[in-house]
Formats: sequence, structure tokens, C-alpha cells
Amino acid sequence: MNSLIADIEKNLITKKEHSSFKAGDTITVFYTIKEGEKERTQFFKGDVIQRKGSGLTETFTIRKMSNGVGVERIFPINSPSIEKIEVNKVGKVRRARIFYMRERTGKSARIKQKR
Repeated sequence: MNSLIADIEKNLITKKEHSSFKAGDTITVFYTIKEGEKERTQFFKGDVIQRKGSGLTETFTIRKMSNGVGVERIFPINSPSIEKIEVNKVGKVRRARIFYMRERTGKSARIKQKR
């Protein structure tokens, strides 16, 4: 059963190659939005909180502060709407999932930068 599902995923879903990133990195995701007949590119810049899953079903969560309100967005890695992913800063964290950032604001919400 699992091999059948893997074969179908391999044939139907095209795997995209993006730059490598992990939790703690600050990235910008450029993705297309369809509004009726029109298409436009929008970006979402924030810190990666987690990467979840493996293979073709892998997702990642990005968090940013917008007017003092925390906004999180989950993207599938192989989404056809994602145009590109840019890594702005490489962060230094000790965990794979940094959910503790949700409670932090101001200086304590900063992530150390890897040199």
C-alpha cells in the first residue's frame, strides 16, 4: 500500500528545489495569488518556527509580527504557488521547533545570528 502511494506521489507531484533552511532562519517566501483572472506575486517574510513532515508532504511554518500582532503561516514545501524562497539570515537556535517565540516580544524575541 505504501509503495503504491509513493509511486503515485512521485508521478503526480513535481519536487521543487529550494535553498536549504531550518528553524531559526529568517526567510522570504514569494508566492503567487490568483484573484479572479489576475495573478500577482506576494511575499511573506518572517522566522521559521518549524519544519514538519518528510518527502513530498513536508511543510514549514513562518511567524512574523505585523502591527504588534503575531501572524503565522504554514506553507507546503512543494506547493506550486511558491515561486522562490530567499534565506535572509541564518539563525542559531538549539531546537528544531521554536514555539517559545510565540510568547516573546521585543528584545527577547530576537534570534542570534550564525556567523
